[in-house]
Amino acid sequence: MRQRTWLLLLVAVVIVGSILIIATKPTILGLDLQGGSQLTLQAKPSEKVKQVTPEVMKGVAAVVEQRVNGLGVSEALVQLKGSDQVLVQLPGVKDPAQAERLLGDTAQLEFRKEVPGGKFEKTDLGGTDLTNAFPQALQGGQGWEVGIEFTGPGGDKFARITRELAGTGRRLGIFLDNKPISTPTVGVEFVDRGITGGKAVITGRFSAQEASELGIKLKAGALPVPVEVIENRTVSATLGADSVRQSLYTGIAGTILVLLFMIAFYRLPGLVADVALVIYGLTTFAIFKLVPVTLTLPGIAGFILSVGMAVDANVLIFERTKEELRSGKQLFTSVEAGFQRAFSSILDAHVTSLITCAVLFFLGTGLVKGFALTLAIGLLVNLFTAITVSRTFLLTMLNFSNLRKPALFGVTGVPAKAVR
Repeated sequence: MRQRTWLLLLVAVVIVGSILIIATKPTILGLDLQGGSQLTLQAKPSEKVKQVTPEVMKGVAAVVEQRVNGLGVSEALVQLKGSDQVLVQLPGVKDPAQAERLLGDTAQLEFRKEVPGGKFEKTDLGGTDLTNAFPQALQGGQGWEVGIEFTGPGGDKFARITRELAGTGRRLGIFLDNKPISTPTVGVEFVDRGITGGKAVITGRFSAQEASELGIKLKAGALPVPVEVIENRTVSATLGADSVRQSLYTGIAGTILVLLFMIAFYRLPGLVADVALVIYGLTTFAIFKLVPVTLTLPGIAGFILSVGMAVDANVLIFERTKEELRSGKQLFTSVEAGFQRAFSSILDAHVTSLITCAVLFFLGTGLVKGFALTLAIGLLVNLFTAITVSRTFLLTMLNFSNLRKPALFGVTGVPAKAVR
């Protein structure tokens, strides 16, 4: 009895905690539900990298992911597609042109020295020598510049190059993808030591957005090979809203039918199963928000599938309970036996399904992973609600003598001792 009381308290805590999480945490929707941009980048060989290998593509994906993170887009997806493409999904991004500008450039930063004749020659200082890059407003608020910070060796290189140029009138060329973005001169005061401190700024009459995008590119580093945006598709938010609405209607209709079926066919245990199912839904949705899980259409499908398995577990238990009652056993004994004998079947079904989810999650991509994750969370929660919650509620209700009737379990014509 004491154990059952603790279990009831545990269920109450789970319910209250789930409601609080659902009320306070935002729901994260995927690209197919929220709308946004989807880009496909095609990697191309360059003079330095003659062949696009899997290792090169991993480098491309890593740089693209850092740039996407710089955009501040939540739950963006960056994944390899085929042998030489990268798929980028940006939920909530309504300006595909900005995403294309940010992701389509190689962003190869170079510092060059001007030589007699006005040409610029390359130096050993480049984007790989940076540790940070960030936009900052010019003094007086008349534009923006990009502040950069060098590594230790990079700072030494910068000091040496600026010392060589100081007072000569020759310029320091800052090139991005072979295009000059700033060509300042170095004052004579730096002729002895150059510009030390490992910091510099790139000026170029930038707007705030241009400075921000350049900072993101430089901080993420250069792509190992050039890429071309071969697809830039915008997913309409209207389509996402329609999908959410249709999924909601389908889920409500299906849930109501299941609840009515359980009550009509299993009577009192069916009512208990319905209550457990509502708790299951609250708990699972709260975990989705807590993890957080990005809800997509396949993810919702995984959740609905797990609801079906939650009902299936209760059906197994209650059918076993009916068999025990028909064999003439007492009500308490039949309920306990129903849960115990159905447990192995429920556990086997859930373990095999969880193994499938693990395979899909670790070998699948994108939406398949979302399906596997929501299904796996639903299955784990189901083990708690179908076994612990349903059993505790049902045994608690049997403490009331008016409810200790086999007819309330959908069984008639059983021996009198079954009602004790």
